[in-house]
Amino acid sequence: MKQVLFIIVLFISLSVSAQSDPTEVVEQFFTEFKEKGATVAIDNLYKPNKWISKSADGIIQLKSQLEGLNEDFVGKYYGKELILEKKLADSFILMSYLVKYDRQPIRFTFQFYKPKDIWMIHSFKFDGNLDSEIEEAARLYNFRLN
Repeated sequence: MKQVLFIIVLFISLSVSAQSDPTEVVEQFFTEFKEKGATVAIDNLYKPNKWISKSADGIIQLKSQLEGLNEDFVGKYYGKELILEKKLADSFILMSYLVKYDRQPIRFTFQFYKPKDIWMIHSFKFDGNLDSEIEEAARLYNFRLN
């Protein structure tokens, strides 16, 4: 009986810690985004953040825009690649992903904040400005070489 109780407590502990790890949250987001759509993925991404009700209109707009990334507009979704993970401190992390579609890459940027002991989404956005940024990076690289 003690062994069964220990296993249950261990399972609950692992579930809670997995939900609060930014990498796991992002993986769950992309799984839901692919299988269930943007609305479900965003709802579950922001669910742990009790302050999100203050930004309800922004979340509705974000869902609508993200739903627009459909096969008619950007083509088939092929997956994601991590571009950058940057820690500002032990309590603030930015994770940027290149999301691969037929037509073009789209960048998804997640910011996570841990005010006490649980990570929560602080900000999520997406954009398609990767081409201009890589060109600017190339110009800066050439400038440094000269």
